[in-house]
Amino acid sequence: MIRWGLCCLFLDTPIKFRTATHRYVATLPPAKRKAYLSAIARDNAAALLASVRRCHELGIGAFRINSQVLPLGTHPVSGYTLERLDRKGDIREAFLEAGALARTLDIRLSFHPDQFVVLNSEREAVVASSVGELEFQAGLAELIGADVLVLHGGGMAGGTAAALARLERGVARLSLRARGRLAIENDDRQFTPADLLPFCERLGIPFVYDVHHHRCKPDGLTVAEVTARTRATWGTREPHFHLSSPRDGWSGRDPKPHADYIDPADVPREWLDMRVTVDVEAKAKELAVVQVMAEMAGRRAALRV
Repeated sequence: MIRWGLCCLFLDTPIKFRTATHRYVATLPPAKRKAYLSAIARDNAAALLASVRRCHELGIGAFRINSQVLPLGTHPVSGYTLERLDRKGDIREAFLEAGALARTLDIRLSFHPDQFVVLNSEREAVVASSVGELEFQAGLAELIGADVLVLHGGGMAGGTAAALARLERGVARLSLRARGRLAIENDDRQFTPADLLPFCERLGIPFVYDVHHHRCKPDGLTVAEVTARTRATWGTREPHFHLSSPRDGWSGRDPKPHADYIDPADVPREWLDMRVTVDVEAKAKELAVVQVMAEMAGRRAALRV
């Protein structure tokens, strides 16, 4: 029942997404800068298409797209719109092709904006740039059919109530396109499910349950309780969860860093019979997803016997 998801990159498959730095791009004259960024966008659209195909071959049902698939798009100096890069429309068509294939093969696509996106910052400049980044990613998400933009709650300056009030004001600045894809995730340092679930329930925002983060920063709620409430925030949509295991085990000094693979014991039993997307956040990438898929299939087969 679980739709297992891969996050952004492959480890053992020759599919690569190109990146760019402002330091280098700034050295190029305008015409060469545009050609350089256009080539990257074109190559990354092709990489996305290849990623969808490879996920299908491996039986992986979801793919998180790197938020820098169009690198520097919102940079204050080197930024651009896809339309400016793509006068002929061939890059747009390549992204449309990737999205169409994902729909045909039932591969769910999502985005997870970088940590510099903080909607509840106390600094107006940070909030404004965060809104811009979310709108930029929402535009690409709409183009390819990605239905989720996962965001952490942000900072805790001034306490939980003040931080959530700022987050609500930040959410209110989003367009319907971005707001309709937004989902909020608990983290392992600031916001717990107990902090965010009432917020999401009140505003009608889906909640993304990261069970590893919850185990690192417990809040009195059980996995079963959070799972049930999370599911309800998605309404008729398929819920989205995150899963990882601690690199040094739960008895290690710091359980926050992710392991290469998933310990099957870390998969909540409450998830096993749900139709839910579970992004596997493991260093071994697709190898880890394939392994946990096999482990869980074996567990289900044993239970049937």
